[in-house]
Amino acid sequence: MWIWMLGRSSGGSPNRIAARARRHGIEFVVLKGAEGTTRWRQVSPALVRALHARGLRVCAYQFIHGRRPLTEARVGARLARTVDCLMLDAETTYEGRYVSAQAYLRELRARIGPDYPVGLTSFPYVHYHPAFPYSVFLGPGGAQFNVPQMYWRAIGTSVNRVFGVTYRHNRVYERPIFPLGQAYEHPPAREIRRFRALAAGRGATGVSWWSWQAAAERDFRAVGAQVKPVAPRADDGWPVLGRRARGDLVVWAQQHLLSAGKRLRVTGTMTTATRAAIAAFQTERGLAATGIVDGSTWQALLTLPPAAVRWRRRGGAVSAGGGMPEPLSAGMPARRNELKRASPRRRSTPHRHELRDRPGR
Repeated sequence: MWIWMLGRSSGGSPNRIAARARRHGIEFVVLKGAEGTTRWRQVSPALVRALHARGLRVCAYQFIHGRRPLTEARVGARLARTVDCLMLDAETTYEGRYVSAQAYLRELRARIGPDYPVGLTSFPYVHYHPAFPYSVFLGPGGAQFNVPQMYWRAIGTSVNRVFGVTYRHNRVYERPIFPLGQAYEHPPAREIRRFRALAAGRGATGVSWWSWQAAAERDFRAVGAQVKPVAPRADDGWPVLGRRARGDLVVWAQQHLLSAGKRLRVTGTMTTATRAAIAAFQTERGLAATGIVDGSTWQALLTLPPAAVRWRRRGGAVSAGGGMPEPLSAGMPARRNELKRASPRRRSTPHRHELRDRPGR
């Protein structure tokens, strides 16, 4: 369960938090630890030790903005020394910021090492956000696991559909998916149980919930109720990249084409060179040479590692190390903020962005 404001979550008492967690099968908590370059004092070594002593694992999350990525990374690294894992909450502020995302991750990894567990929590619908650098955050040296914010009621859809759409478009990044569901706005208990059952049926070894302070006792009971895994009736499918496709999914495909030895620029758009490279790759793999990335083409591409790309700002000065300008798709607007339907809450903190998209974030 995620904790935004500690004082409003079981009064901030380690005893009460641990007791409620035990009653409802909660094994770890994710506390807000930083807002951009500002660390929050609520994630203290003393609190973490107290929760550990009571059988809880403790992660922290940092909402990152991308304007000062190196400073943000240093704050994140200091936070990581206290907790068991670090969650990067990157959303609208990081759309189009490939250079910032890469700078943040390089500085963070230089300080915490390559194996420290880091997760990305962001939009669930990849195809709605063509400019978001999923390929950086979930690429080599990035987060080892993916925690999409699958708030089905905020999105205005069903539990079944949020799983199908989210898994279809996130699976290409090949990071374990740990679904983040909503316990705020008090969804029916059957929907919370269904969320857990579908996650288990897709092989997720854990789920989490937003948020402790917004969940009522009935929500906690649904989170901890016994459920049986429910496998999807059919494969979730793969995103199809046709002639007009644009966005980070195209960036990811292009990086894999580079790894296959194809010569092209990573633009995030289906250029003539990209379509020719796809067709050539398909021919080599015994697939129909359509120039379209479909499920069988994705599966063939993903047998290869993505080629490393060193991003630089488009139009900026080229350093001695070169680098590739940020993809053209980085300038595209979001198709929609699928999380924006959440009802507003009374402001109780100066961090306005947290209430712009949904309560408490």
